[in-house]
Amino acid sequence: MKLKYQLICAICAICAITACKDESIPDNFYSSTKVTAAGFIQENSEVFSEFQEILNRANYFSMLATYGEYTVFVPTNDAVSTYLSENGYKTVNDIPLAICDTLARTHIVKTQALFTTDIASESMPMNMNDRYIELSTDSDVTNNNALVVYVNKRSRIIQKDDSVTNGVVHVIDRMLTASNQFLPDLIGEDPSLTIFYDALKLTGMADSISRYIDETYSCGDDSVTNGVKVKYSTSSTGQANLLTAYFPEKRYFKYTAFVEPDSVYRAHGIDNLEKLIAYAKQVYDESYPEDAGLYDDDFKHRKNPLNRFVSYHLINRIGLYEDWVTLGIIMENCHIPNVADPEDYYEAMAPHTIMRFCYAADNLYINRKGLMRNAPVRGVRVLKREESGSAEQSAMNGVYHYIDDILVYSSDVRNNVLNRRMRIDGTTLSPDFMNANARVHWMEQNHLTGFKNGYVTDWRMSDETFVGVHSEQSSWWSYEGNAICVSGIYDVSMKLPPVPFSGTWEIRMGYSMGDDRGAAQVYLNNEPCGVPVDFRTQNTGGDYTGWEPDTEDEDENIALDKAMRNRGYMKAMDSYGGNDPFRGRANTLVRRILTRQYLSTEEEYWLRFRQVLDDENLYMSFDYIELCPKSVYDSPNGEDRH
Repeated sequence: MKLKYQLICAICAICAITACKDESIPDNFYSSTKVTAAGFIQENSEVFSEFQEILNRANYFSMLATYGEYTVFVPTNDAVSTYLSENGYKTVNDIPLAICDTLARTHIVKTQALFTTDIASESMPMNMNDRYIELSTDSDVTNNNALVVYVNKRSRIIQKDDSVTNGVVHVIDRMLTASNQFLPDLIGEDPSLTIFYDALKLTGMADSISRYIDETYSCGDDSVTNGVKVKYSTSSTGQANLLTAYFPEKRYFKYTAFVEPDSVYRAHGIDNLEKLIAYAKQVYDESYPEDAGLYDDDFKHRKNPLNRFVSYHLINRIGLYEDWVTLGIIMENCHIPNVADPEDYYEAMAPHTIMRFCYAADNLYINRKGLMRNAPVRGVRVLKREESGSAEQSAMNGVYHYIDDILVYSSDVRNNVLNRRMRIDGTTLSPDFMNANARVHWMEQNHLTGFKNGYVTDWRMSDETFVGVHSEQSSWWSYEGNAICVSGIYDVSMKLPPVPFSGTWEIRMGYSMGDDRGAAQVYLNNEPCGVPVDFRTQNTGGDYTGWEPDTEDEDENIALDKAMRNRGYMKAMDSYGGNDPFRGRANTLVRRILTRQYLSTEEEYWLRFRQVLDDENLYMSFDYIELCPKSVYDSPNGEDRH
């Protein structure tokens, strides 16, 4: 649901589709340098007059005649007629104005012209109703298995990529509509999810995923539309580079559920809620033996086994299939797949639990252990949109995905699968970064999404602090192509994800250096973590990291790594950076070991950064955090460099 990434082969194939067109559509629309989207619709009024009337009644037709960039999904007159019949309206004039407004905004993506050659499968930005538009593909068995592209599962694109002066138009054979239900109600309507839905209601977690808009949030139009100039790096001439930070107009609460269909439960001998309760007790009594038998009858208690089971399926942010790890251009150009799978980590809504997502063997998995196709622990696979039937899965406040096996936070997941170095991208550390569509933004646009103080979940910041998420760039010297800009005389704290088991852990920070990036004192739960971290290059801050290039002698490389660790630093990973892995980037990319100490599964840990140089023009480019257990960094074979 965002513009992302390189075209996958399936989408490339749609460029060849010609036989799927509706016979009422002219054989060839034009790429026009003179006609706007509104003009395109008006000049083909014999096909689009009904939709034009909807746009006129909602006062959006004139907008589509103005300068800008729009993607417009235009339904044919036949599509509008079907909508009228299904909803009991005789004519467009019978549609209430409020519904006309919703319909018009549902069909328009503002500020971006998106061609099918730009869109990865299932990947689109939000429309003007702040709702995602989802793409899926199928083959037309009546037409030599030609690939067909659907919008929101039901509307087929029958004419694509018509360029106009202010964007692009795609013709569809059915009007786009969006469910007005919240996520738990939408799950309840799916006849294949009855067992999970019963558990969702019994535990009270249905209420926990029913929020939508933060009514206390407001943002001025200037900050939303025109943006605010923010310093982000310095040019070669010493001048400040200013980027525009655009602030979200609204603040949303959104959620994602990963749900087993009833058929998956039946394959495990579970065919009703009572058997699921027994299954959850078996798993979570083993995983949390100290709580066994204490909360069995209180299903709304957060330590109840069924409550833990259900809430571990929920995450307090919205994400489509491709949003959980970096795919597309970033994956193709930057990840080194024979070394490590693309991965990310997210805190689940079950207290003090975490999930590992990875992309392996062309599929998205949760809690998988292994590399590519070699996985001693397979994990749970998330089904792709085209594998998920025809049920609508996008609600007003979230989305749900089908999974192919039972998802649990078992003792094996905690102590085996997650007994690993966890590299956590900064943009995953607040649900607001994803709910505001900021974690992965348009790669073509070099800008920031700004966030107001007090409205970033799991973050705290002083009034002098600016926090903004930078758009993705495949050429950036930054893990996953993005970073968080923290500027001003900043004092900012972020909550770390929970560790899966108690023990001694290293907390590290990965970052890129720059002479304009200053230095910060770091604290864990307000206890200082050694001396301040100097983000400036070695030319400014001195040769303090001990970085030396790798040699042909592996024993010497091991010695160099050990010497660097003795100073509290590590080289960057060798699993990212494409043909020029980050490990070899001299004097610019390092990992700082912030602290090594005992961490408890039941405690909450906050990492705080306080600018120590009195210069408001300095900033921190916050990239990623690593949580590494002693079993990994102190293993007999040593920690890998990935």
